Formats: sequence, C-alpha cells, structure tokens
Amino acid sequence: MADFLKEKASKRPATILGAGTMGSRIALMLATRGSTVRLFDKQAASTQKALAYIEKNLPSVVASVQGGQSGHVVAAATMEEALEDSWLVIEALPEKRDLKTDIFGQLDQIAPADAILATNSSSFPSSQIIGKVTRKNRVLNTHFMMPPEKRAVELMSCGATDPDIIEDLARYFREVGLSPYSARKESLGFIENRIWAAIKREALCVAAEGVSDPETIDRLYCETQGTAAGPFRMMDQVGLDIVLQIEEHYAEAFPHLPEAPRILLRKMIAENRLGVKSGRGFYDYNETVP
Repeated sequence: MADFLKEKASKRPATILGAGTMGSRIALMLATRGSTVRLFDKQAASTQKALAYIEKNLPSVVASVQGGQSGHVVAAATMEEALEDSWLVIEALPEKRDLKTDIFGQLDQIAPADAILATNSSSFPSSQIIGKVTRKNRVLNTHFMMPPEKRAVELMSCGATDPDIIEDLARYFREVGLSPYSARKESLGFIENRIWAAIKREALCVAAEGVSDPETIDRLYCETQGTAAGPFRMMDQVGLDIVLQIEEHYAEAFPHLPEAPRILLRKMIAENRLGVKSGRGFYDYNETVP
C-alpha cells in the first residue's frame, strides 16, 4: 500500500475493545498521530480510568514520537458505535479463549469489511480464536508489551493473514512510535513471551519452594541482568490474575510444567493481591495506577 497511514489511519478511527491496563496503553499510542481512537468497555469505571490515564500521559508521549500530534480518544457506548467505520480493531480483553472466539465472531459480522481485526492476546495464537470468523485473511496477533515504557509489538499471522496487512500494519506502528517485530511462524508465546514465561515461572518456583523471597529475587535479578525491575515487580504491573491466566494456558499446552507457580498465584488472587491495580501484590503500593 503506497501510503497506509494517509489512506486509512488518518481518516478513519481505530477501535480498542477493553479499557484495562493494556487497552488504555494501546489507545494512548495510537492517538499520537492526530487520529481518533474509540475505546469500548462494558465497565464504565474502567473506561473513565483509562481516559484519565490517557489525558494525563498523551502530551508527553506525543512529544516523544517524531511528527507526533495529539489525537482524540473517545468512549463508545456500544460495540456497534465503537466499530462504525473503523479501519483497525484491537481486542484487549481477558485471556479467555471462549470470550475471544465469540468476540471475533461478532467482529467478523459487525466491523467494516475492510477492517483489520487484531488480538492483543499474550498467550493465544489468533488461529485458536477464529473458529467463527469467515474472513480469516484480515485477522492477526498484535502483541503489545507495556507501552509507552516498552514500545515493542509482535505481529503474528493466524495462518491465513494477508502478508500485505502485516507489512502495512508494521509500517503504521512505526509511525505512532512503536517498534514492530514479525514472527516468521506461529508460536505459542510469540518471541519475547516464550523467554519471559520461562523466567517468571522459575522465579515463582524459587519463591514457592521457599528458596528466597520475591524482593530478594528481584534485587538479585536487577543487579545481574541490568534491568530496572525484577520478575515480581513486572508481574505486579501486568496483574497477577492475567499472569495466572497465561500460565494456565501454557500448562494446558505443556502438561509437564510445574504447578507450584499456579498454586502461589491462586493463593494471592484469593487474597485480592492482584498487583498494582489492586494496591497490593508481591509488593504494597501506596496508590493504584492504570
């Protein structure tokens, strides 16, 4: 496509389904080139929290993007309203396969015929959630890390994705300040997450077995690996409920994986220790942030 940004992205809205931590951050990045982004979530409180986060952070993020220009992020009252004339739809809902499968079946029917349909799933390859989709050539994974701090995004085909869509979308993501990486073949866990999954799983095992505590593990990890945050801080940021959903999906595919990490996560979730979003996870937080 000669000028993907000018032909579609600058003239039509993009839609994010899900106003949680990732949905709000994806919307923030897509709003850095003057375009309109629609945000839809059935939970009004989540939507308002996301809009407040975007309003606070958009000016500084726009300033960090070459050619950046503040766009508009607006809440949609219904999914139909959110999808009207949309050129790109990114699903950022909980890691539940049945939910995603149903949503993509609806998107296939409701979204414009030329809209790209993407999932931000961190554990489900899009091929596993397109059973109700008839036009599979427009579906793919767009797995965002944690923008705006971490701007990498992985693109992966559902097995039938039009290669031009992946190329064009990668070009668009660069325009809005992201760093796209395309997987050469389908992989459970993509590229980075396969590596990260092994690290966090072993960190959880070390803690669950009583070898060390989360704070000590994080300090050692940061010193030896040169990172600003360790595995437990990063899991708190993502949300321990999401971490558990992902780990259970891996365990479903690979039954040999140790159960200790899942037992520990279930215990913490039962105590409402979800991480940053609940104010307490492996660490205590003075105030919650999106």
